[in-house]
Amino acid sequence: MPLLRDYTAEHERAVNLGGDAVRALDAGDLARARELAARLRRELRSHWQGEEDGLFAELLSTDEIFADHIDPLIAEHRELDDFLQSMDLSLTPVQEAFREAVFDLHHHIAKEEDALFPASVTTLDGDQWDSAIAAWQRAHPGETMLHT
Repeated sequence: MPLLRDYTAEHERAVNLGGDAVRALDAGDLARARELAARLRRELRSHWQGEEDGLFAELLSTDEIFADHIDPLIAEHRELDDFLQSMDLSLTPVQEAFREAVFDLHHHIAKEEDALFPASVTTLDGDQWDSAIAAWQRAHPGETMLHT
């Protein structure tokens, strides 16, 4: 599924940006860490908008059972966004919290890729995929999906 492929690619970019920011902190390059953390937030915000308005919304429209899995993921999106927006990486405790957030992001991604993405393949129909793709496009203005 092209949409799932693109979400997975976005996950990889987010993980790489987070890891690079942690490595910049470890090297004492605070300016670089801040730049990478800002890029991470931008990447995640468009990613989350596409997921929530598209794939998640379509799954929720098919069965209430998905709410038990999706609602906590959306709460994690909001929590991480709030943290990334307000954090001051010059503070050692915040640097540690950022490291933990990057680590937690791996678990968050696993929940999506190992549970929701496979469930979507067997649950959504063609019109729902079209709607989910349209939501991705709205969340990524001026961008195109990856080409095979």
